[in-house]
Amino acid sequence: MTSTMLLFLVLFIVLCLSHPSFQMLLLPLTHTLSHAQFNTTHHLLKSTSTRSTARFRRQLSLPLSPGSDYTLSFNLGRQAQPITLYMDTGSDLVWFPCAPFECILCEGKPNEPNASPPANITRSVAVSCKSLACSAAHNLAPSSDLCAMARCPLESIETSDCASFKCPLFYYAYGDGSLVARLYRDSLSLSSLSLRNFTFGCAHTALAEPTGVAGFGRGLLSLPAQLATLSPQLGNRFSYCLVSHSFDSERVRKSSPLILGRYEEKEKEKINGGEMVEFVYTPMLENPKHPYFYIVSLIGISVGKKNIPAPEMLRRVNHRGDGGVVVDSGTTFTMLPETFYNSIVDEFDRRVERVNQRTHKIEEKTGLAPCYYLNAVAEVPVMTLRFAGGNSSVVLPRKNYFYEFLDGSDEKKGKKRVGCLMLMNGGDERELSGGPGATLGNYQQQGFEVVYDLVEKRVGFAKRHCASLWDRLNRDKN
Repeated sequence: MTSTMLLFLVLFIVLCLSHPSFQMLLLPLTHTLSHAQFNTTHHLLKSTSTRSTARFRRQLSLPLSPGSDYTLSFNLGRQAQPITLYMDTGSDLVWFPCAPFECILCEGKPNEPNASPPANITRSVAVSCKSLACSAAHNLAPSSDLCAMARCPLESIETSDCASFKCPLFYYAYGDGSLVARLYRDSLSLSSLSLRNFTFGCAHTALAEPTGVAGFGRGLLSLPAQLATLSPQLGNRFSYCLVSHSFDSERVRKSSPLILGRYEEKEKEKINGGEMVEFVYTPMLENPKHPYFYIVSLIGISVGKKNIPAPEMLRRVNHRGDGGVVVDSGTTFTMLPETFYNSIVDEFDRRVERVNQRTHKIEEKTGLAPCYYLNAVAEVPVMTLRFAGGNSSVVLPRKNYFYEFLDGSDEKKGKKRVGCLMLMNGGDERELSGGPGATLGNYQQQGFEVVYDLVEKRVGFAKRHCASLWDRLNRDKN
C-alpha cells in the first residue's frame, strides 16, 4: 500500500468516526379522535378529562388503563392484514388479540375502529420457558420455576434441557382490565424494516381490553428494547412529534411522526421562518416499583413571571417508588397533585379573571377548570414547565394549556367564546402514594418533538412544526 493510499484510508476512517451514520425508521401515529364521534365540544372535553383522571389514578399501582390517543400499525409474519395497536409509553408489553378471542365486559369499551380482527398465529413459534423473555413476562421468575410450570421433567430441569417446553401463560393487569397471554416469536414488519424473532403476547382472553397495546416503556419486552437488540443500527432512541390539533377535525387527521432511531447528527436545525430548534433535556429517574415508566423531575411551573415551586414528591422518586412525573403518550391532559394544582390555578385565575368572567357551568360540563367567558382579547399568562437539569425549561404554546371554543348551550344569549385551562387536579397528595406524583399528558406535548434517549437516560423536548417534520422526513426518506 502506497503512502497516498494509506493517507486516504486514514482520512476515511476519521470521517466515519466523526460523522456517525445513524439510521431512522419513520412511522405514522394516528389519533383515535379522527374516528370518534362526539355530539358537542362539552361531550368531547368531558369524555377526555374523565379518561385522563381515571388513567392517572389507576396507574399508581399498575400500567396504564386501557385505551390511548394514538395508534400505530405493523404486519406480523406473512399476514397481509396490518395489526393496529395503541402506542403507549406507560407499559412495556407488545400484545394483541389472537383468534379465537374472547373479551369479557367489553361492551361500551373504547375499541379502535381501525383495529384488525384477531390475528392468526398458527405459524408463530412459542417462546421457551428457559428464555429471558419468559422470565420478564413472569416478573423475573427463575427459569427453573417456569419450566416446572410448563411440565418439564425434573431431570431435564436439573440438566437445563427444557428448551422445547413452552413459556407458561402469564397474567398482565392494567388499571381496570387484564389479559392472559402466551409469548410467541415471529417476523414483524414496520414500514421498510423487518425484524426476525420479535417477541409478543398473544391473548385469547381479556377483561375489558378489546384492543392490543404496543408498549414503549422501559422493559425487556417493549418495542424499543427489542429494536435495540434486533436492529441495533437504529440506536436505543425514539421520538414522536404530535401534530398540534386543539381537537380540530381536520388537523387531528394529520399523521404525527413516530421516529425510531436518529435522523440527524446535529441537535439543531432550521425550520419555518429560519427559527432554530434546540432540544432541552432532563434526566430520567429510576423507579424501583415501576421500572417501565419514563419519570422525570419537575422543579416548578411558572405562570407569567411568577414561579410556583413543585412539591418535593415531584422532584424525586423514593425507595417505595413514590414521586416524580411520568411522561405519558397515553394520557391526554397533564395531572398534578391537588395543592400544587390549586396554587397554579389561583395565580392563573388572579390574572385572567380580571377581565373575563369565570363560568362554573362550563366547568361542570367539561370537567375542566377554571373556564371563562372571554372578552374580545383574552390575555393569558405564559406557562413554563421547569424540569431538572441545566436550562431545562419548556415554554408551552398558549394552545397547549388554554383551549378556546364557542359555547352555544344558552340559546337566548347566543354563542359565546369560552376558554378553559387544560391542566387537571390529580387528587390529594396523601392518596398518590404507590406511584408517580404527576403525569405530563400528550395534549401539553403537542407541537414538540419528545425524544426518549435510552442510552443517555434522558428525555428531550424541542419545539417543532410536526406536520412539516412529517412531510420533510417522508421526502428525505424517498
